[in-house]
Amino acid sequence: ETEKCHQYWPDQGCWTYGNIRVSVEDCIVLVDYTVRKFCIQSQLHDGGKAPRLVTQLHFTSWPDFGVPFTPIGMLKFLKKVKTLNPSHAGPVIVHCSAGVGRTGTFIVIDAIIDMMHSEQKVDVFEFVSRIRNQRPQMVQTDMQYTFIYQALLEYYLYGDTELDVASLEKHLQSLHSPTAPLDKIGLEEEFRKLTNVRIMKENMRTGNLPANMKKARVIQIIPYDFNRVILSMKRGQEYTDYINASFIDGYRQKDYFIATQGPLPHTVEDFWRMVWEWKCHTIVMLTEVQEREQEKCFQYWPAEGSVTHGQIHIELKSDTISEAISVRDFLEKKSRLVRQFHFHGWPEIGIPAEGKGMIDLIAAVQKQQQQTGNHPITVHCSAGAGRTGTFIALSNILERVKAEGLLDVFQAVKSLRLQRPHMVQTLEQYEFCYKVVQDFIDIFSDYANFK
Repeated sequence: ETEKCHQYWPDQGCWTYGNIRVSVEDCIVLVDYTVRKFCIQSQLHDGGKAPRLVTQLHFTSWPDFGVPFTPIGMLKFLKKVKTLNPSHAGPVIVHCSAGVGRTGTFIVIDAIIDMMHSEQKVDVFEFVSRIRNQRPQMVQTDMQYTFIYQALLEYYLYGDTELDVASLEKHLQSLHSPTAPLDKIGLEEEFRKLTNVRIMKENMRTGNLPANMKKARVIQIIPYDFNRVILSMKRGQEYTDYINASFIDGYRQKDYFIATQGPLPHTVEDFWRMVWEWKCHTIVMLTEVQEREQEKCFQYWPAEGSVTHGQIHIELKSDTISEAISVRDFLEKKSRLVRQFHFHGWPEIGIPAEGKGMIDLIAAVQKQQQQTGNHPITVHCSAGAGRTGTFIALSNILERVKAEGLLDVFQAVKSLRLQRPHMVQTLEQYEFCYKVVQDFIDIFSDYANFK
């Protein structure tokens, strides 16, 4: 709990530091970083310099120990820094606590990406040696040094896949046009790169314990240990802290979603315990109870009246349907209202014919979240990867389109796959993500002015 950096800016309003007056103009909090805009002005009466706008980009995803789990957030952050810094500006100020470890790491990644472009080479060793002559100990640990290489490899393999809204259509046309000589369609190529993301079997120990394997619908779709949803242990009953569910990051908040499978008859109580213990107010269901005469999801709610699963009492308060969405309100443990959005617009085979249903669903869920406080949203289909991944990916992608006028379908899905295996399972679902964004832009571009 040691102080790493004195807060040198006011939370709101303005403050004077010596002769410099600093006022806060804007603050946007995202999942990996926060952007603050300050207006600074000298109070000295020396003919008075004009006030200046200063942007602070604050990276918040660096763990207390070690380095970030993936470089994706850092590369996105770096791109934002470069975009926001005007060409006529003086130097960019970079700091961490001591100004050597994380600071050095950030500067090196930026410099070597420039080196890759201008010289088609990578020489991390030479560059680190050079800046250590300018400031001792820059890049402090072997983990930071390794992280630099991870970030560079990530950038080299996948490049910059970010698009602005205006160039989406052109991008889709180029993805669909067969490219010589391989005749591989760009979209397939993009999806193939995604399926190369390694599934980390060594990080699925809990889910692969025999007692927990019995709780899986699909043996390949098991949560990772580092972000699995942990339940309270029932006294004297081993393994009762496990459910096949993973925390997934949202656009603005860590662990904003819970991706889980459709409950099995013997995991229904665990499902409701999870909803209760993690204070969920919203459930999104993307499958029918039965499809093609196979059970896809146990009906975990009462058709009328109430039902008790283990210690948990669930009462149906209302059940209405409009368009392709059933909205059901449940009272859990006689005290908390939980709303389920059951989407019927997903056909048994393939994907929805158009994106509007999905856009409406995401909007309805968002509205419910704003009214109930932003607790985790429980999302499930049958196995909790294909449709569940598609819904979460689209929620995050559309949120970013609205806020920044930017999208990166590839990285959005890739980061989901690092959090739960097989998220967005098929090429068809991946293509659907692009289609929904296109529909979203078509529907809203008339009266929404994207940046």
